[in-house]
Formats: sequence, C-alpha cells, structure tokens
Amino acid sequence: MNISQVAKLTRLTAKSIRFYESKGVVAEPLRSENGYRNYGDKQIEQLKIVARARAVGFNLEQCKFLVELANDPCRSSSNVKKTAEQKLLEVDKKLAELTLIRQQLLSWISECPGDEGSNCPIIDDLTGQH
Repeated sequence: MNISQVAKLTRLTAKSIRFYESKGVVAEPLRSENGYRNYGDKQIEQLKIVARARAVGFNLEQCKFLVELANDPCRSSSNVKKTAEQKLLEVDKKLAELTLIRQQLLSWISECPGDEGSNCPIIDDLTGQH
C-alpha cells in the first residue's frame, strides 16, 4: 500500500506518517525499486495504534512504547495498563487545572459589568490593581 492509501486508512496525514517513521515510533516500510514506500500490515497496524493513542492524548514517547508493547508477544498487560493509568493521572491533573481556570473566568465574568464604561474588574485583576 502506498502512503496516500495508508493515510486514508489510518486518518493520518502523509507528513505525520513520515514523521512517525523518522522518530522510530513505527517501523519503516520497505521501498520499491523506484523508492516509494510500500506499507505492509505491520506498519499499518502500528500507525493505527499511534493514531488512536494520539487521539486520546498519548505523547510520542508513550506511543512508541505502546507500539513496542503491541509488537512484543511476551508483553505483560500490566505494563499496558500502567501506561494508561499514568495517562489518566495526567488527564486528571489537566482537568483540575482547567477547573481552576474556569472558576477564575466565571468569577471575572460575574464581576465585570460588560458595559460601555472603561471600568473593568478583569483588567484590574490582570494588572494587579484589584
């Protein structure tokens, strides 16, 4: 399969696929005599793993680790679960941070009159005048 076909199948861009190859996240495909990439089932499976893992927030290093685990028939599911648990902790931390940001924004919005006047508690708070 050529790169454009794989891109459609995996919902990744050709540029992303080449990037993941260059970073060693997925195995490089064989090349035809004319130099074109020829993707096999192995690369397609790896790219699907990366696409799905990226969609739920795994970074490049974590994706590489998940691909390695997927390729290891002797893997322990505890390693896979630990990786997912670590990602969940990261997500929970981000959610807590976003909750604080949301609370601040709600507070600012409720305090600001939002009229044509120049008095703005949001600006006052941002500049430390509040």
